[in-house]
Amino acid sequence: MKNFIFQNPTRLVFGKGEIARLSELLPDGVNLMITYGGGSVTKNGVYDQVRLALRGRNYIEFWGIEPNPRVETLRKAIQLGKENQIDYLLAVGGGSVLDGTKLIAAGIAADEDAWDIVLRGVAEKQIPFASVMTVPATGSEMNGGAVITREETKEKFSFGGDYPQFSILDPEVTYSLSEHQIACGLADAYTHVLEQYMTTPGQSRIMDRWAEGILLSIKEIAPMIKVNPCDYDLMADYMLAATLALNDFIRMGITQDWATHQIGHELTALHGTTHGHSLAIIMPGLLRVLKDQKKSKLLQYGERIFGITEGSEEDRVDKAIEMTEAFYRSLGLTTRLSEEGIGNETVEVIASRFNNRGVAFGENRNVTGDVAREILKSCFPSFPYK
Repeated sequence: MKNFIFQNPTRLVFGKGEIARLSELLPDGVNLMITYGGGSVTKNGVYDQVRLALRGRNYIEFWGIEPNPRVETLRKAIQLGKENQIDYLLAVGGGSVLDGTKLIAAGIAADEDAWDIVLRGVAEKQIPFASVMTVPATGSEMNGGAVITREETKEKFSFGGDYPQFSILDPEVTYSLSEHQIACGLADAYTHVLEQYMTTPGQSRIMDRWAEGILLSIKEIAPMIKVNPCDYDLMADYMLAATLALNDFIRMGITQDWATHQIGHELTALHGTTHGHSLAIIMPGLLRVLKDQKKSKLLQYGERIFGITEGSEEDRVDKAIEMTEAFYRSLGLTTRLSEEGIGNETVEVIASRFNNRGVAFGENRNVTGDVAREILKSCFPSFPYK
């Protein structure tokens, strides 16, 4: 296990009815701006709950943060925040609203353009912010990361900074999510765990078992949620799994991958593919191309998550990859580029971008543009399993 320093400062406020505690959680005397997405919170009752909880407080609102938040939109929020001397932000919505709010927090605190902050990769200062989460997926409610799109150039990059001061998670707000939103959220959380788990073998029994517990939980609840998406306990497990998948708890002292995410970000930037869906396409392809490198972990994963114990090592590795892809498909997601009408032109654009940037992702820093091309090409054939 590598040396590490761990700290997660976010106060997680979990459970039904907890939105009502907003006023006591927010500091007194702050100049508040609340950020929202496209308006779904007005239909699921969250907006009314927030207004009721903040009755008597003064605040302004900013609406319109998109899925895959665009810097072009966030610049408008930053300008509004500066004009009104905002010193605290509350994001109400899914991970995209919170990701966008993290950049707004940085933009208000800085004099430079928001996209320059993203390109630097770190926000040197931010005003404080918190969240009320409505879509379990990204884990943004308990980490310091955010991913931002620049529509003008079809680019998507991440940056890091402060953590939310607190995040409220009420599983009841998930009852209005569509089947596709839930599928993408489950895929996102599952892949977050794989990106931290499916790397170097033998690093930490604790981290492995914790990650495997989250994977098994997601795998177990996914089919039950399809049958009953308004079961409180199921949705509570789903919501907490998405948070634990990316709040630093399962990556203490271990190597990480994230190549699947980097390639997936490009699909989103170029085609608008929902983030979780892009991961369901890329992760099996990455495992196919890098299966020799990840052999030991694939064998462990296959046995502990899917119960694969028979056959040669090669057969067990291949079966683990097949069952991973089958899991994504069981959520209702396609797993091949050809199914989404994405062709070789996109493959070459992504490979060229990676090579031109001189990047190399993965736990061994060997996923270059050329390797990304191999991964993407492995995602073309039609899905062979019925």
